[in-house]
Amino acid sequence: MITRRIGAAAFTLVLAAGLAACGSDDGGDGGSGGGGDDSSIKIGIKFDQPGLGLKEGNTYTGFDVDVANYVAKELGKTDVQFIQAPSKQREDLIATGQVDLIFATYSITDERKEKVSFAGPYFIAGQDLLVASDSTIKGPKDLDGKKLCSVTGSTSADNVKAEVPGVNLQEFDTYSKCAEAVSKGQLDALTTDDTILAGYAAQEQYKGKLKVVGAPFSEERYGVGLKKGDTELCEQVNEALTKMVEDGEWDKAVEANFGPAGFKVDSATNPPELDPCS
Repeated sequence: MITRRIGAAAFTLVLAAGLAACGSDDGGDGGSGGGGDDSSIKIGIKFDQPGLGLKEGNTYTGFDVDVANYVAKELGKTDVQFIQAPSKQREDLIATGQVDLIFATYSITDERKEKVSFAGPYFIAGQDLLVASDSTIKGPKDLDGKKLCSVTGSTSADNVKAEVPGVNLQEFDTYSKCAEAVSKGQLDALTTDDTILAGYAAQEQYKGKLKVVGAPFSEERYGVGLKKGDTELCEQVNEALTKMVEDGEWDKAVEANFGPAGFKVDSATNPPELDPCS
């Protein structure tokens, strides 16, 4: 069981509870997630991250999905519409109202906070490397001159550029394409959060072919993206996240999604303390 560390801020808002549903990805005309009369909510997730946000047919699975459904329930939303949120499109999806919230391994950064607001964080991960099972790469220091893959618009790409100036960085639009290229020997490594990498390493087609190096070199604080300045919604989401930890559902989601991959969650930082809404 993960040791719980609840943020000190107390919340007094009583939220209506509803049944969460895995909705469609067609966008629809769902109303605001800010507590209006509309029972629908549009939530951005990743569609190609096993263990976090994965769409298979009309089914959505992963830790981000479980947290999103829990929060939606606490907000009284009975119609959850999941919409694909690629890394480079997340700010635009929020700004244009195409989504109300984003749960998509969305690291909280000062640069992003200039455009959107964040609730949370609800998880803290670390950036790592995914390599072939017989690779000799043991960390960033071994990447000089190597072909490394990351995703356009992610903090991972920026981190590596600063860490290893001599790396041959190639940016794709999805991590799935990166993982496939590494498995075929076309690239030497994929870098992103260890949670994401563990999900790929656990996939059937990559078992025995890919491995996570296990030497994280950053701290990624997953936040819930929402419209900039919407303090009321931020506080509602934080209230729901606090309750999820208190009632044990956060632990259950961690075990269900990361346990099968053998991923060990850092209990010193998780579950994280929540940032104040502003």
